[in-house]
Amino acid sequence: MILVIGDIIVDEFIWGDVHRISPEAPVPVVNVQQVDRRLGGSANVIRNLHALSSPSAMFGVVGDDEPGNWVHHRLGELDSDDTGVFTKQNGRPTAIKSRVIAQHQQIVRYDRESSDQINQETQEWLLSAIRKQAKQASAVILSDYAKGVLTPELLRQIITELQGKIIGVDPKPSNTKYYQNATFITPNLLEASQMSEMAFNNEDDHVEAMAKKLHEKLGLQFILITRSERGMTLYDGKSCTHIPTAARDVFDVTGAGDTVIAVFTACLARGETPLDAAKTANLAAGVVVGKVGTATADWSEIDAIKAGAPVV
Repeated sequence: MILVIGDIIVDEFIWGDVHRISPEAPVPVVNVQQVDRRLGGSANVIRNLHALSSPSAMFGVVGDDEPGNWVHHRLGELDSDDTGVFTKQNGRPTAIKSRVIAQHQQIVRYDRESSDQINQETQEWLLSAIRKQAKQASAVILSDYAKGVLTPELLRQIITELQGKIIGVDPKPSNTKYYQNATFITPNLLEASQMSEMAFNNEDDHVEAMAKKLHEKLGLQFILITRSERGMTLYDGKSCTHIPTAARDVFDVTGAGDTVIAVFTACLARGETPLDAAKTANLAAGVVVGKVGTATADWSEIDAIKAGAPVV
């Protein structure tokens, strides 16, 4: 089982067509045709693990509201253990990001959320729930969207207590120092630049320098930096490997980082080498960026892109 801990978000997609500009303001008028929801944020990692048939348990916080109830229900549909999802009673809402999409283009996004750090009582509740599941876990994913669930204290306790297991972090630069002694992190290029306090530069030599600095600074086993059109770079403490992108067409990068850490961790948990796991995660990222909206990649799609076949 893989434990996923972090900020749960509901991704809402409002799909429609645009045929005219509003007479009230110079904005497009969207004729809404469909509205759907998907688990987002750290819960999108759960969706990706489900697509890989990898057992999971979710730990996070939702509000005492209809979207929070939906999260619990949806996790159940994905066979993910939701007993570690705390329902906050004191007014903290379930985070929702709503995207309006027309002709496959995102027109606007509006967010309803709180980024306040969870209180001590909630932290202790989550830590207790994590401890109950820890013995069954082969790996842990800390999915940090900086929405207040992964507090510095909670990060320190989780990483300290779960040493010996694979601990992967999808990081936020503001929490950099609290990822000390995790197994690995998967920052994108901008995050790696901010975390290493080095210039934003996508050249191989510069990315290698960022990876080495973060590896040493945080006491990691390895680091996987995602580099958009330049693919990924894996540093294992001895050497860097640059992996070219597998993407053929890029329609939407939403949630691609969740796919990367889910696939990379699942591959490590089943005994693959870090390099093989990174190559597979790179293929999976190539699948999801070719889809619109928060997407996942299953093994058949990953194998198809590996073979050069079109993904449908």
